[in-house]
Amino acid sequence: MEEMEEELKCPVCGSFYREPIILPCSHNLCQACARNILVQTPDSESPQSRRASGSAVSDYDYLDLDKMSLYSEADSGYGSYGGFASAPTTPCQKSPNGVRVFPPAAPPPPAALAPPPPPRNACLTCPQCHRSLVLDERGLRGFPRNRLLEGVIDRYQQGRAAALRCQLCEKAPKEAAVMCEQCDVFYCDPCRLRCHPPRGPLAKHRLVPPAQGRVSRRLSPRKISTCTDHELENHSMYCVQCKSPVCYQCLEEGKHSSHEVKALGAMWKLHKSQLSQALNGLSDRAKEAKEFLVQLRNMVQQIQENSVEFEACLVAQCDALIDALNRRKAQLLSRVNKEHEHKLKVVRDQISHCTVKLRQTTGLMEYCLEVIKENDPSGFLQISDALIRRVHMTEDQWGKGTLTPRMTTDFDLNLDNAPLLQSIHQLDFVQMKVSSPVPAPPILQLEECCTHNNSATLSWKQPPLSTVQVEGYILELDDGNGGQFREVYVGKETMCTVDGLHFNSTYSARVKAFNKSGVSPYSKTLVLQTSEDTQSEEQTLPFPVPLERSQLRRMSPFSSTLNLQPSFSGRSYFELRSSAHQLSLHSSLQSLNSAGCNFDTQGSPYSQLVDIKKMVAVAWFSFDPSSAHADIIFSNDNLTVTCNSYDDRVVLGKTGFSKGLHYWELSIDRYDNHPDPAFGVARIDVLKDAMLGKDDKAWAITEGGITKGATVGVLLDLTRRTLTFSINEDQQGPVAFENLEGLFFPAVSLNRNVQVTLHTGLPVPEFYASRSAMP
Repeated sequence: MEEMEEELKCPVCGSFYREPIILPCSHNLCQACARNILVQTPDSESPQSRRASGSAVSDYDYLDLDKMSLYSEADSGYGSYGGFASAPTTPCQKSPNGVRVFPPAAPPPPAALAPPPPPRNACLTCPQCHRSLVLDERGLRGFPRNRLLEGVIDRYQQGRAAALRCQLCEKAPKEAAVMCEQCDVFYCDPCRLRCHPPRGPLAKHRLVPPAQGRVSRRLSPRKISTCTDHELENHSMYCVQCKSPVCYQCLEEGKHSSHEVKALGAMWKLHKSQLSQALNGLSDRAKEAKEFLVQLRNMVQQIQENSVEFEACLVAQCDALIDALNRRKAQLLSRVNKEHEHKLKVVRDQISHCTVKLRQTTGLMEYCLEVIKENDPSGFLQISDALIRRVHMTEDQWGKGTLTPRMTTDFDLNLDNAPLLQSIHQLDFVQMKVSSPVPAPPILQLEECCTHNNSATLSWKQPPLSTVQVEGYILELDDGNGGQFREVYVGKETMCTVDGLHFNSTYSARVKAFNKSGVSPYSKTLVLQTSEDTQSEEQTLPFPVPLERSQLRRMSPFSSTLNLQPSFSGRSYFELRSSAHQLSLHSSLQSLNSAGCNFDTQGSPYSQLVDIKKMVAVAWFSFDPSSAHADIIFSNDNLTVTCNSYDDRVVLGKTGFSKGLHYWELSIDRYDNHPDPAFGVARIDVLKDAMLGKDDKAWAITEGGITKGATVGVLLDLTRRTLTFSINEDQQGPVAFENLEGLFFPAVSLNRNVQVTLHTGLPVPEFYASRSAMP
C-alpha cells in the first residue's frame, strides 16, 4: 500500500488530495491548489475573441472541448501560453514532489473571506502535462469532482491509522469510543454526550464500536456523484464520444443528441472488466519484475562472493610472483657476492706479490748503494757486471705489466629487467573458458562497400564453409595518412557506415571476427578514397579508365559518391558521380591484403589517362535519423524535419566536417507561436533533449527575428576555424564563433511549432567569397 501513496498526493501541494477535481487531461488537482495557480488572460487574447476576430489559428493550437465548455491547448510548460500574445511568462516553481507548477498571478484571498469567482478568461496549466486550459463562466465548477479518488484516500488513511480518532474534538483528537452509523461520525465519550445525546431523534441512531464502524463505512455505498451542469441531477448515462457520465437533463437539452449514449451501469462494468484485464497483464509484468529483482539481488550477493574469492586468488598469484622474484633476487645477489670476492682475491694477491717484489728491489738498491761507497777498484770491478745485470733484470720485471691492476673496480654485470617489466605491464586477465575455436577471418564484400562524401560504408561476411560460431566483429580504420589503425565499430552487424572522415583522403579498412575463444586474423585490407574537397577554382584530375569502359556518359547531378562494383579477379571498379561536372567514369581500385601486397593483377589493361575539368566539390548531406532524438519527425528524404514535442529537440546532419569550407542553408517552412529554434554545428555527443547551445558541445544562433519563409545560412570555415551566420543572405555580424577545431556536424534544435528544410551542395555566398579573396 505504501507504493500507492505518490498516486494519492497533489502535484502542487504535495499532500493528499483535498476535494480533488479531474482536469480534461485526466490529471487531478486539489480544488484549492487549482484556484491558487489560476492565471488571468485579457479578454482580447481569449480563444473566443481570437476566433471571433477571424485571426489565423493553427489546427493544433486549440483542442475543441465544447462538450465541457472548455478550450484547451498544449503549452511548453515554461509559463508562455501558446496562442496568448500577452500571457504572463512567470518562472515555474517546484512542488514538494518535484513537479513544475506555476505561481498564482495574485496573492490568494484571506481565509476569512469566501474565494472570489475566477476571472472570465482565467487560464489553468496542468502541472504534470503542462497543458493550458481556459475556464468558462462556471470556473472550477466546470471540472468534475473525483469522488472515487476521495474514497481511495479515505480508505488508505484509515488503513494507516493505528487508532481511530474523534472527529469532533477541536484540538487534540481523542481516541474514538463509538461510531454512529446514521451520522457516519466517530465520537469520543465527551463529544458523544455533548453532541449526540441518547434522547429525542438521536436515541434511534445505532452506535457501534469504532472497528466495526470502520468496516461498515468501507462496505457502505458511496455518495452518488452529481452532474457538473445540473447539480441536483445524478449521473445516469454515459456518453461514449465525450467519455464522461451525463444526466437525463443533459440528454433532454440536446448536448449529446448525435452522440452514442449507453447505460452508466453497463459501461461501469465494461470499463471495470477492461481495467481488470489490463491489470492482469501489468500484474504479470510486475511479477516478472519482482523475480528479476530477486535475480539481481542474488547476482549482487554472488558477485560479492566471487569478488572475494577472485581477489584472494589474485593476491595468491601475485604473492607467488613476488616470491619467485625474491628467490631470483637472492640468486642474483649471490652471484654479485661471488664476483665481489673474486675481485678482492685478485687484488689482494697482486698486492702481496708486489709487496714481496718491492722488498727485493729495495734490498737490491740498498746493496748497490753500499757497493758504490767502497774504494776498492779491483773488488768493485769483480762484482759490478753481475750487479748491473741484476739491476736491469729487476727493472725489466717491473716493466712487464707488473704495475697494471689485474682487476677493474667496476662490476661487469648488467641486469636486463626490460623484458620482465614489459611482462609485468602486459600482465592481464585472459578468457578462462574455451567453448569454441577461433573464427576464420571475414571476407570484405567489395560490391557493397562504398564512400559518400566523408563517410564510408563497408560490408563483410564469414567464409562460406566456416562453421565456427561468431559473436561479433571489429572494424578498424587508419587515420587517412597511413597511420595506426583504430577501432571504429564493435558489434554483431556485418555492415557499418563510418562518418566524419576527411575529404580527399585515402583510408585503409580491415575487419576481424571474435568469439569467446579469441579473435580471428584480420581480413584483407581495403583501400578507399573519399571524395575530393579542394578550394581551387579548377583542377585537372587524371583517372585510369579500363578499355572496355572508356566511353563517358552523361549523369544527372547527385552527389560525390564512390560505389564499388564487382569486376575481374582481385580488382573492383568505382563509379564517381558528382553534381559539379555531371560525368560518370570508371576507374580501378586496388584491394590490398594485410601485408600491403596487391591481389592478383591479371586482368584487362588500362587505357590512356582521361582528364576531366572539375569545379569546386561541395558536400551533399541530409539529416541523420539514427542519431536524432526520438521526437524528431523526418520527411522529404530526411531533408525536412519537425518535432512532435513542445520541448526543444536536436537533430544532426549525416556528414561531419573537420577541414575545408562548407556552407548550407535552412529554410523555415513553418513558424508558429514564436518558438526559439537554434541553428549551428555540434559534436556527435551533444545533448539531444535540450536547446542547441545549452552545453559546451554546440555552437549555434537563436534569432528572434526569424519568420516563416526566412532562410538561415550557416558557413563553417575550418581553414580559418570560424563560424558565420546569415539570414536571407544578410550576414549576421562579422564572425559568430572562432577557434573551432575538431569534427563538427550540422545541427538544428526545434520544437513542434517549427519545421525546416535543409539545402546542401551550395556555393559559398558572395559576402564571404569576396572576403576570402582578400590577402
